[in-house]
Amino acid sequence: MGSTDEEDYRQLSELQHFSFCRRQWALIHIENQWAENLRTTEGNLMHQRVHDEKQTELRGDLLTVRGMRVKSDELCAVGICDAVEFRQDNAGVTLYGRTGRWLPNPVEYKHGRPKEGNADVLQLCGQAICLEEMLCCEIHSGDLFYGESHRRTTVIFTKELREEVQSALKEMNELYHKGWTPKVKRTKSCNACSLKGICLPELNRAGSASAYLTMHAGEEL
Repeated sequence: MGSTDEEDYRQLSELQHFSFCRRQWALIHIENQWAENLRTTEGNLMHQRVHDEKQTELRGDLLTVRGMRVKSDELCAVGICDAVEFRQDNAGVTLYGRTGRWLPNPVEYKHGRPKEGNADVLQLCGQAICLEEMLCCEIHSGDLFYGESHRRTTVIFTKELREEVQSALKEMNELYHKGWTPKVKRTKSCNACSLKGICLPELNRAGSASAYLTMHAGEEL
């Protein structure tokens, strides 16, 4: 699956949309449709606060790096970690400009509370896989921090979870290069979707938002 052209790489944040709904992902990343709702706005503000803080902070044996850019040539994916915590440990890796060895632990910040699906977990695992490739190490777990509960949830990066990340990114790349938008599949999650006003039942026949708009252009003229 490896590639050297980063223009063909998917963003790890896309795993959120793809896991929630493949059609939503395609509308955003293939057809360039987007609509903000309260949840997406609050989530974006939270990430801005995280990334606007001091980039690097050292407290005792804990080094925190915020807004760290990561990539994987194997996954054909790039992204930005909200935070990567490096704890000094002889079993860790060496870091440029730092003495000793450090164990990496990715941390992703989310607005609200833990979701029913595994969208957040997939994104965090994708970050870990990128870090492993970049740092030549193994990362067994990471943390999700939820703003509503102000608590962390530890995620274990199992073999099954890693395979799910790889499969999702492979499918995303294939759909993106084909330029294909999946048809509507109604679920209970549709009511919370920021694109529910764009993703319409009629699109089952039209096939894409752009095709639907073209088909109905001039009806109100």
